[in-house]
Amino acid sequence: MKEGRAGSHEPGPNSMIELTRLNGKPISLNALYIETVEAFPDTTITLTTGRKYIVKESPKEVRKKVTDFCREIQVLSNPYLRGDDDEE
Repeated sequence: MKEGRAGSHEPGPNSMIELTRLNGKPISLNALYIETVEAFPDTTITLTTGRKYIVKESPKEVRKKVTDFCREIQVLSNPYLRGDDDEE
């Protein structure tokens, strides 16, 4: 069974975004559960569950990883979700 494929019971390496906790340890978060990304001045990510994580990456870096994740799973394949004004 291949990782990250439809029908797979194992999450693949691209099913989450990889970030770094302040102590240097890696953490994987499901980008679909991210509700807010703020700088306090450390980057604080709040999930839809209310759980908060503080990471080394800047809010801009986190947003880029989330955007890349959404493109990979084709959430942004709809032109209206991408922000395109006219669909040809």
